[in-house]
Amino acid sequence: MQDPSAAPVVIVSNRGPLSFVTEAGRPVPRRGSGGLVSGLAPLVESGRASWIAAAMSEADRAAARPDGVATGEGLQVRLAEFDADLQRRYYDEVSNSTLWFTHHGLFDRVRAPAYDADWRASWDAYRRVNEVFADLVVEHAPAGATVLVQDYHLTLVAAAARGRRDDISFVHFHHTPFAGPSDLEVLPPEVRAELLEGLLAHDTCGFHTERWATNYRDCVRRFIGTDAATFASTLNSDLQDLRHVASGPACIRAGAELDQLVGDRMLIARVDRMELSKNIVRGFDAYGRLLERRRDLHGRVVFVAACYPSRLGVADYRRYRDEVVAAAESVNQRFGNPRWRPVELAEDDDFPRSVALLQRYDVLVVNPIRDGLNLVAKEGPALNVRDGSLLLSTEAGSHSELAPAVDSVFPFDLEATADAMERALDRDPAARSRLAGELRELVARRTPADWLSDQLAAAGEVAH
Repeated sequence: MQDPSAAPVVIVSNRGPLSFVTEAGRPVPRRGSGGLVSGLAPLVESGRASWIAAAMSEADRAAARPDGVATGEGLQVRLAEFDADLQRRYYDEVSNSTLWFTHHGLFDRVRAPAYDADWRASWDAYRRVNEVFADLVVEHAPAGATVLVQDYHLTLVAAAARGRRDDISFVHFHHTPFAGPSDLEVLPPEVRAELLEGLLAHDTCGFHTERWATNYRDCVRRFIGTDAATFASTLNSDLQDLRHVASGPACIRAGAELDQLVGDRMLIARVDRMELSKNIVRGFDAYGRLLERRRDLHGRVVFVAACYPSRLGVADYRRYRDEVVAAAESVNQRFGNPRWRPVELAEDDDFPRSVALLQRYDVLVVNPIRDGLNLVAKEGPALNVRDGSLLLSTEAGSHSELAPAVDSVFPFDLEATADAMERALDRDPAARSRLAGELRELVARRTPADWLSDQLAAAGEVAH
């Protein structure tokens, strides 16, 4: 087999490096943001790699040429197209409503999913989508390629392609947490086995922390009875790109608006999708506990939360959006007055404003129930200009890297979270400066290119 360190690369992901929007009746490309695109796009731009992803919108489908390839922003991606029902079942019913919940420990077992005929039809759809991606890999991957399969949407790709292309190395990277055996038990036995055997068909599987890799190995040993090859590699955002956004006119305007809103108050901030694992409601509830005990903070602090709705095709997410809004309003009704709103909740996805908020905070709240990594916990300290403190859940994957310089919180403990907010707000300038400096150093240790190198190195180790 060709050395994966020099082999051509095929990247396979549900969401690609480009998304398209319709302007003046034609599709216009937008380059994706985040560590995944930052880490992998340079390989595509160099000509060494190709990218296969799903068409996520009508604009995506309109952008594809007859051969299925769409181009823009210096990138090209081969788009897999699916009918609406197949996409809904694969993406909403299985990926987001079953696998995401399982790996993040979100299921209430009293009201766990009913695995009826309709759900099994959705699992068939999940399998079929994975098979379509596998077909594209088989057809288009160069000889001896290394295929980098990204995330929980596509756990069955290698199993579907293996018998037809034994010249290919497959590496799977799981960006979410991985459920331990007790959490994975919520899946039907035959589905659990197919999922794990699908991952085992890859040469190796990567995770953001050794904790999630251990969970995966434990599941394989318990339910399959064998060992699994794994590696751990943490990701980082493209900090240079983020700083470019921070210096741009849209972010400068957003910062001026934020300064006007906050004034001379201390600023608690969060930047999240309204997603159940992010634990937004408990964050507001803990803030309410703090305001109960510290009347002196009334009018002196404001919590600005940039939390935009996500996955509204799933009923649980729609309900959670309502719960987030209600929790914010509850704090405002209990403690606010005509001159002061304790919580300012922004529900629209405005990236420059989010960057401005990360620059400006005194305390950044990142308190997920469970997270594979959480890039906001790294982006905030890298961008912040006020020596702000980071309040970070022990259940975020990034906690293993950043723990020495953060205020650690157990995400279910409201009083402890309120204590951490209080401690961070009261911290003296010298201590703030020291911790913020340590955080910046910890964050700067990794780049997206390091994460990509780890995947290619892992492919080389298993091939030799």
